[in-house]
Amino acid sequence: MPTITSAGIGSNLDVESIIKAMVNVERVPISQLQTRTDGLKTQLSAYGKVQSALSALRDAASKLNNPDSWGANVASSSDATAVQVSAGGNNVAGTTIVTVSRLASAQSIASKPLAAAPASVGTGSLTIQLGKWNADQSAFTPKSGVSAITIDINPGDDQITQIRDKINAAKAGVVASIVTDASGPRLVMRSAETGESNGFRVTVADADGNPGDDQGLSALAFDPSAGITSATQNQAAANALATLNGQPVSTESNVLKDSIDGLTITLLKTTVSPTSTGEVTLNLAQDKEGIKKLVNDFVSAYNSLATLVRDQTKYDAATKTRGTLQGDSAVVGVQGQLRGLMAGSTSLAGAFGRLADIGLDPAADGSLKLNAGKLDKALAKLDDLKSFFMGLDVGNPDNDGFAQRVRRFADAALGSEGRISSRQKGLQDLISANGKRTEQLENRVELVEKRLRAQYTALDKNMGKLNGLSAYVSQQMAMLNR
Repeated sequence: MPTITSAGIGSNLDVESIIKAMVNVERVPISQLQTRTDGLKTQLSAYGKVQSALSALRDAASKLNNPDSWGANVASSSDATAVQVSAGGNNVAGTTIVTVSRLASAQSIASKPLAAAPASVGTGSLTIQLGKWNADQSAFTPKSGVSAITIDINPGDDQITQIRDKINAAKAGVVASIVTDASGPRLVMRSAETGESNGFRVTVADADGNPGDDQGLSALAFDPSAGITSATQNQAAANALATLNGQPVSTESNVLKDSIDGLTITLLKTTVSPTSTGEVTLNLAQDKEGIKKLVNDFVSAYNSLATLVRDQTKYDAATKTRGTLQGDSAVVGVQGQLRGLMAGSTSLAGAFGRLADIGLDPAADGSLKLNAGKLDKALAKLDDLKSFFMGLDVGNPDNDGFAQRVRRFADAALGSEGRISSRQKGLQDLISANGKRTEQLENRVELVEKRLRAQYTALDKNMGKLNGLSAYVSQQMAMLNR
């Protein structure tokens, strides 16, 4: 709301305008200080961008400085529809020949058609036991360390859907489902895992009939070793059979994680036939494309930083505009040191001494221009390229690999006592100091305004009295002149 005041009534002066003008004079230093503070904030923001770009360069250099980056391999398969392969760490480049004569499989059995829900299948109990069948299923060997699971089927939970759910909830190593055809619904049980040791038998204590018949709950029984085959086996549990470089391998899973160090081999289909040995070739080679990407990322990070610093420190004579950090000694120093690093050389990398030797050509504007052809040739000498980036010279750090130097430089510049961090702290301290000074000046202006109002209020009163006295004297003189 606008202030209601009677200042000036007694003196007939425009007191409010006079006070406002005098207060505005007092506020000039505050405006000047705010302008300087805005400039400092702009510089601080620019330094934040430089810090971010330098951090990105440090991260890119760190990846080229990581032994795991150079030890990574890439794997490929001559027939990925039959055998897939992926590489982990610590692999040795080479070739593996694989043949697959059988895939690992899970045992599967199916009941005869049963009564559909909500009708009852039968009550009693099912006992599921994992283990291994012999060739003609005349004998069963329980799986070591795994206990049989008994599932009670009581009145009220004896529908086919309820029995399926109870089997799955028991986690007995068997997965149950319902398959419906023209004959009706069947309960299908399948081993949760492949492999011959994950076969299973199902014995039944049937409250509605004899354990050996196929009525009631006994319709789910399967134990050929006891002559009980109420349920029908559709698939037997079996191990995968393959050869790796001619060595026979039997495995319960179609995923081979430990057969070849550092490789994960996935068998998808058989390859051996009466007319073919079905050999699939797996190749493991150094991941040159991965290294190439890291080098490209390094170049991109460096060029982004170089462009940012150049734009922030330049002076455009045509438009007479200057960059936010033009003339700033800290960032100019960073720019000069970086260019010095990029112009250096190393004797640790055999065929490569300078950046231009691997296709990273320094340009006049301080950036790096990538020569893809030269980089591809450098990738053919991966050991030399590795030393070029991450080599260490204990006696002369200036001879270290380029990734070592850049990372060390960035760590120092971004450290608590580094150029970037120190300058950011200095700017922040100035902004904080200006804030405190602004607060002091605002308090001073407030006091000045109070003092002016008190003075003009007193003037108004005195002028009012004098005006009243003048009017009285004028009145008296007029009466005397009659």
